[in-house]
Amino acid sequence: MELDQTHKTRELALLEHIKSDPDITQANLADKLDVAVGTVNWHLKRLITKGYVKAKRAQRKKLRYIITPEGLALRAKLTVNYIENQMRLYRQTRQKVKELLSEIQKAGSSTVMIEGEGEIAEVCQLTCLELGITVVEDGKSPKLLVEGYDIKLNPGEE
Repeated sequence: MELDQTHKTRELALLEHIKSDPDITQANLADKLDVAVGTVNWHLKRLITKGYVKAKRAQRKKLRYIITPEGLALRAKLTVNYIENQMRLYRQTRQKVKELLSEIQKAGSSTVMIEGEGEIAEVCQLTCLELGITVVEDGKSPKLLVEGYDIKLNPGEE
């Protein structure tokens, strides 16, 4: 069964945390990943069954997780997959922003407001800079609305 991107990202994060702290508990992993302990347990069991991680008893109730050579190879593969997906998202975001900014320029404006925060909003700002469009906060310019990964154009006041 092929895992979706969320599962791949989560398993990469698990492997990264285990690499940095083999004695980490499932509860701590769950906190770091912001998921339920049961979710961490499911992923760990899967990684152990596939031979990517071994669990050894360190103390009576304490486990130590060891990444196997196969697990190191999986971690490398998941890292490459993660980077490729992030680059794809970056390119798609830039293309969408360029299309929206083209509409703004065709309408005769050389300024834009950006409403929203985070990395997608930063990509919007960089794309504006590249295309010579000034980012303002005047309330009258067209507005790029950034909501998560979604970007929309609000034409602004007339």
